[in-house]
Amino acid sequence: MRDRPFLFCSRLRSGPCAQHVFGANIRAKPTRPNVHRVHYGELVRETQLADKSPFETEGLAVEWPVLLECVSPNCDPQRLSDLLRKEPDWSVLLPLAEKHGVLGLLAKRLQSCDATSVTEGVRRKLCEKQRALLLFTLSTTAELFRLLESFAAAGLDALVVKGPALSARAYGDPGVRQYQDVDLVVRQRDISRITELMTSEGYEPKVPLNAIAAGKIPGEYLFRWPGTYRRVELHTEQTLRYFPRPLPVEEFFERRTFVSFDAHAAPALSAEDELLLNCVHSAKHFWERLLWVADVAALVSREKNFDWDRAFSTAREAGAERMLSLGLLLAAKVLQVKLPRDVEKLIRSDRGAARLAAEIARRLPLAGHPQRTLLKRALFRMRMRGGLLPGAAYLLRLTLSPTEEDWATNSREKRPRVFDALQRPVRLARKYWRGGE
Repeated sequence: MRDRPFLFCSRLRSGPCAQHVFGANIRAKPTRPNVHRVHYGELVRETQLADKSPFETEGLAVEWPVLLECVSPNCDPQRLSDLLRKEPDWSVLLPLAEKHGVLGLLAKRLQSCDATSVTEGVRRKLCEKQRALLLFTLSTTAELFRLLESFAAAGLDALVVKGPALSARAYGDPGVRQYQDVDLVVRQRDISRITELMTSEGYEPKVPLNAIAAGKIPGEYLFRWPGTYRRVELHTEQTLRYFPRPLPVEEFFERRTFVSFDAHAAPALSAEDELLLNCVHSAKHFWERLLWVADVAALVSREKNFDWDRAFSTAREAGAERMLSLGLLLAAKVLQVKLPRDVEKLIRSDRGAARLAAEIARRLPLAGHPQRTLLKRALFRMRMRGGLLPGAAYLLRLTLSPTEEDWATNSREKRPRVFDALQRPVRLARKYWRGGE
């Protein structure tokens, strides 16, 4: 077990990330003597949504269109140059991009712009942010592949979701998308063994083994490396409760594919399953970040052999067809993504999803502000599911499905689950009654 919060990244000194940071002429070395040590305390962190938004829709007349153009998979350099001539307020645009999680995409697009369009100070700041993001990617991917090797040696399966795998798949570069942890999908039956393995690797589990033995199910199984920002989140068919019906995790493993980045191949969800999971995850968070819309847009634009029949079939089986439709509607509405004609006809036939897309698009520039009240959150959940009775049943299940916030103080007790379930709506009412956090 390692005794210091550093990662050794010599294994990743090739590939697009390493070329950005260390120079285009770097070559992979077969031995480990010369290592690049990265301390997590110095790396980029994903910006958390603040309690109050510093932005107003009326004040983003130039900045928001610039940001949309930069994150669009169909970015037009001439159109972007025309927008930049309107002189956006960089003191607004950069924080806006960071709040929406798309600062890496903004930096990448602006690299190719005319030098007169972006001031030297802005370019320097973007370069610093991009370098921090790339260093974070190097160290995170090194740890990801190390963990995958440990899992494989122990006979444990895992699928990489979001993070560098999604960045490589959707944007062609594992170091351009902002994220803050490693996300893996695993089987619920393996959680005890995985927790033991992660503990032996030096991680601290948020959910201890005695809580797992007591049958407690968190929102995710979170592991932290002491004294650093390094985090690993594990998701199972039971923690992914925002799927209206049980997640077909075995089918996900059967359809696994491999995503290559930095000279390694990581086991991942199929593109269709990744899209669905991202749409459900974004719906969970009310689609409050432009990053999530950009991910959908980039993924469906870049994947040339996308199996739309499978995507919608899996969504129907999971009760998440409206969630998938909403994600695609937002990609088309906000970022002008062109979808196949039959797909566009199908998603536009859901009028409820179209109304939700219009509402989300209006709120999107403000990154989730003002925050939704408890009633508005509940109504959104119901509408997201679709149908009065299915929506009510979905809301009731979410309301009575306790997470670690509901049972943390009693994690060692094997008390009836009903007590945790009844405690949850009380906590939610206190937390969200007036739209507060």
